[in-house]
Amino acid sequence: MRFTAPYAADPEHSQGRRHPEPAPQYRSEFQRDRDRIIHSKAFRRLEYKTQVFVNHEGDLYRTRLTHSLEVAQIARSVACSMGLNEDLTEAIALSHDLGHTPFGHAGQDELNDCMQAFGGFEHNIQSLRVVDWLEDSYADFPGINLTFETREGILKHCAAKHARRLGDVGARFLNKTQPSLEAQLTNLADEIAYNNHDIEDGLRSGLITLAQLQEVPVFAQEYQQVAQQHPGLQGRRLIREVLRRMIGRMVIDLIESSQAAIQASGIQTLADVRNQPLALMRYGDGMRSQKNVLKKFLRENLYFHPTVYRMTWRARKVVRALFDAYMQDVRLLTPKFQAFARQYETAEGDAGRARAIADFIAGMTDRYAMREYGQLFDLSGLR
Repeated sequence: MRFTAPYAADPEHSQGRRHPEPAPQYRSEFQRDRDRIIHSKAFRRLEYKTQVFVNHEGDLYRTRLTHSLEVAQIARSVACSMGLNEDLTEAIALSHDLGHTPFGHAGQDELNDCMQAFGGFEHNIQSLRVVDWLEDSYADFPGINLTFETREGILKHCAAKHARRLGDVGARFLNKTQPSLEAQLTNLADEIAYNNHDIEDGLRSGLITLAQLQEVPVFAQEYQQVAQQHPGLQGRRLIREVLRRMIGRMVIDLIESSQAAIQASGIQTLADVRNQPLALMRYGDGMRSQKNVLKKFLRENLYFHPTVYRMTWRARKVVRALFDAYMQDVRLLTPKFQAFARQYETAEGDAGRARAIADFIAGMTDRYAMREYGQLFDLSGLR
């Protein structure tokens, strides 16, 4: 066992799987979860799902797959330093975006709008649907039958109306309890990864500049130090050195602030972690403030940049058109999802049909969605 903290999640004391299985040989329950995630179809599809820039915009931009790997690296390193369970942390990190739609947040927002009359759409809940129901690799059960602890970590946010129907993993949103430290950690590692790597992709694209970033304290401080220590450094090496140091600062702050909170809390067990009024994995006040300034900068200067907005506008048009077409005629779906649509519609009416269509669209890659749109409509109008 690599974990050493008494409050770390222990695979030998897992709350189990939805469908009981014999214990794995030569690996832990959480290692089995990680392996199943890596071998899933949904994980492979992340290679062609947008992070910020649509996949075909360039080979070096992040995708959902590379983002998930970067989150796993950061989260696992922190878990190791704090004596937490690295395997559970990695499993949560690799699975946290499995339910993301094509075209990034634009696709998610549009699909949520499409589903407003039918319960809405949220990618964390969709990730849970993927691992619980939509993957179809096993003879004995639907989904990939992950442990409670991994499923709990996937579900980062959840409204009470959804939590009530999610059973065990939804209970903490009703009881106001906390998830494992491994789950809390992965949520923050996700932020560290996308904040820093979106800077790199934004600079690569030319949509943001080094001059603009001088207004962001957490970037400017590291940039000035690098410029002083390496006065001749330019281009990609300069940017990568600054971002490497930024990530390092955030990680160190996260570790030290979390360790201080854990020590002050007096927790001794995972049960103690769950009963805390607030999450114990956290930044210090100074870093939290700097991180918020960075997030605001990226939102205003990158995510809503006219070039990115045009891409997201096109993406939303594709998602809306596909949803409306499938709702009009489920025979446009693949045979598997036609069957789902009819099955769900029998049980839940239009809401059931819409949920099956949302499952189908959410599982698409960017290029599959564009190809599907092209087969149903005239794609030239989107160029």
